[in-house]
Amino acid sequence: QVHLVESGGGKVQSGGSLRLSCQVSGSILGINVMGWYRQKPGRQREMVTIITSTDDTTYATSVKGRFTLSRDSAKKTMYLQMNSLKPEDTAVYYCNILKFGIDYWGKGTLVTVSS
Repeated sequence: QVHLVESGGGKVQSGGSLRLSCQVSGSILGINVMGWYRQKPGRQREMVTIITSTDDTTYATSVKGRFTLSRDSAKKTMYLQMNSLKPEDTAVYYCNILKFGIDYWGKGTLVTVSS
């Protein structure tokens, strides 16, 4: 069983930065893809960034150059560094893992960017 817990969300002004963390409990063996998604008010969940087991990283066009995904396997933690935040980045951010064909999600952390 895998559990994901996000942290680091909060309120920030436009242009500011936040770093989100995703703590993974359980075995990380067999993880194919890890990533961050977000859901804006009244919208569907969307991909922010993902990284594969071969370290191929993909970013949504809207965050490219501003957000950076990283991970620390020893700590079983994944991070999302978010810089130059904009009001349109306001959303609940979710950590996701695809392991042995099964999707695991955290409960999300709210990021609010004010103008």
